[in-house]
Parts: sequence; C-alpha cells; structure tokens
Amino acid sequence: MNNERLIVAGFGGQGVMLMGQMLSYAANEKDLNTVWIPSYGPETRGGTANCSVTISKQPIHAPVVTEPNTLIALNEPSYKKFADKVKPGGNLIVNSALIKDVSYRDDVNVYEIDAAKIALDLGNLKVANMVILGAYIAITNVFDKDTIFSVFEKIFTGDKAKLIDLNKQALEAGMKAAGQ
Repeated sequence: MNNERLIVAGFGGQGVMLMGQMLSYAANEKDLNTVWIPSYGPETRGGTANCSVTISKQPIHAPVVTEPNTLIALNEPSYKKFADKVKPGGNLIVNSALIKDVSYRDDVNVYEIDAAKIALDLGNLKVANMVILGAYIAITNVFDKDTIFSVFEKIFTGDKAKLIDLNKQALEAGMKAAGQ
C-alpha cells in the first residue's frame, strides 16, 4: 500500500468525522501509521465539516492533506471546495443524492454513489455515511470489510451495539454500489 491521503467533507451531522475516525482505527488494527485531522465549520450540525486522514506503512512526516489521493464529497459545497485538490489519477467519490449537475474533472476517477437512496432502502438515512465508506473501501482496497466490521464492534458499544448490523448492511451495500 502506498500512502493513502484522503479528505472526507460534508455537512455537520452527516457522519464525516466518524468516517475519518473509523479509517484511522482500521489503520491501527492493521498496524499502519495514521493521522486523522478534523475541521469543523461554525456549526457542528448543519455547518461544514471535513477531516483529513493519512494512512501509511511509513512514518507520516506531513500530516496535513493538501493534495488527496481520494476525496469523499457528501454535499455540493464540499465538492466545490475540494474537488480541484485531488491528485490527477485520484478518486472522487460523490454522494450523488446531494451533488447534481456539476462538471467532473476528466483526470480523476469519479464514482457517483446515491447514498441516500441506498440508506433509505435499508430503512435509515443516517447510514448514508457507511454506504459511502463501503464504496470507498471497495474502490481503494485500503481495508477489507472485516477490518471495518471489527472497528464497528469497538465503536458501537452499549446502547449503540444495536446499530452494528444495520451499519454492516450499509457498508456492504456501498461496496456493491461501487461495483465490487
């Protein structure tokens, strides 16, 4: 694995930070080096939020992600803010439920995932972030689903343990939507 440098961006409340944290936890599970840097807008829920995640076998000397390999854009303002920063040949994973009628770059791989529709088909819009996370791991192969499932077991504890099965279904649906 080469260095994976990722930006996840969306509205506060879409699970942006949770996705970044889960990827960092998964990197720890695999004894990889990782840095997760959150960035919040003026409001937590409804404002803008993004995080950067770096995952590497080597020590990470520059934790700030200015030119990501992958951008996960959950809404249009986030797409507009970060799409131009993705390295040529990189991946642009967009939530097509909220990003419509935009021009995509022709030097990156674009994956449109209708996360809202898939999540609603599963019965809960709140798992749209796990749908996108599933698409991301299928596209990049940075981790397998069992590594992420292991992270679910550690994060969703107590009353939240009941969410594990739904989140697993959402992750698998996202993988399928990405064509894997």
